[in-house]
Amino acid sequence: MADQGGRAAEPTQGDAALIQELFGLCGRMKTELGHVIIGQQSVIDEVLIAVFSRGHALLVGVPGVAKTLLISTVSRVMDLSFKRIQFTPDLMPSDITGTDVLEEDHTTGRRSFRFVKGPVFANMVLADEINRTPPKTQAAMLEAMQEHRVTVGGENYRLPEPFFVLATQNPIEQEGTYPLPEAQLDRFIFNIIVDYPTRDEESVVIRQVTGPQAGTVEKVLNAEQVVKMQELVRRVPVADHVIDFARDLTRATRPNQPEAPDFVREMVAWGAGPRAGISLITAAKARAVLYGRYHATTADVAAVAHPVLRHRVLTTFNAEAAGIKSDKIISMLLERLRPSENLDV
Repeated sequence: MADQGGRAAEPTQGDAALIQELFGLCGRMKTELGHVIIGQQSVIDEVLIAVFSRGHALLVGVPGVAKTLLISTVSRVMDLSFKRIQFTPDLMPSDITGTDVLEEDHTTGRRSFRFVKGPVFANMVLADEINRTPPKTQAAMLEAMQEHRVTVGGENYRLPEPFFVLATQNPIEQEGTYPLPEAQLDRFIFNIIVDYPTRDEESVVIRQVTGPQAGTVEKVLNAEQVVKMQELVRRVPVADHVIDFARDLTRATRPNQPEAPDFVREMVAWGAGPRAGISLITAAKARAVLYGRYHATTADVAAVAHPVLRHRVLTTFNAEAAGIKSDKIISMLLERLRPSENLDV
């Protein structure tokens, strides 16, 4: 929402109070997560932004950097039901969604089908090594992610709210994997890079894991509060120039658009679709709330540009041969398009 001058409107008194409440809760969540997760502050921020944006996230990192531990710990801090699905080449769609089971009533002798829910029926689903399962099984996850429901035997079953898929992927091993279709990658609001810890952080990790007692966390939120905060994020006002910045940034990634810079035409095969602009604004709103601010700015859009766009910008063979990744192209676009700071004052 914006006023007639195109600037963001002020939130209502009730929403302003809720924003301050969420800001305080996020501080408590980060403190609790810090008892178990050492470092990775930017990763934690991006996971929380994805959750409050009502989006799914793909976490990419080498084994042993606490991707699984982070997701399971977030579910405990938010008091959400949690299921882990280990994706393998022999996993079938029914192993995820559930299946109809034929049962017999021993008193009447009559037989009937009963639906047995699969592990996707949880608030937070960890799809571990999601690229190791065939396309048919990935398609079952696609419906769940997009529609928040599954279809079995012609019947639709709603998934619990809130519902998130936090998937992990190993960037090293590509043998025996099934690369995710672009349509499914586009359903992830964020592609989060989970890097190695720093030298000092790694010492703390080793000391904590090999110590006599593991870190514990306390519950800070519940499912009802998470849904309430997601609805709050949707109401956060955004000025016209912020939406224009997200639009221009998205369109500049497309090599066939007239506004695309020369380096995009040379190094990008396919750019981001309209869902990227929507994700930029939604994530910018969530980031603003998490930092206790009442409206999203172009700085918020720029801050979430890399996780939103890195899996939606496909580089050319020449760019890959030169070692230029999508992150580098996004950084170049931000340098070119970043508006003057006074727009956000």
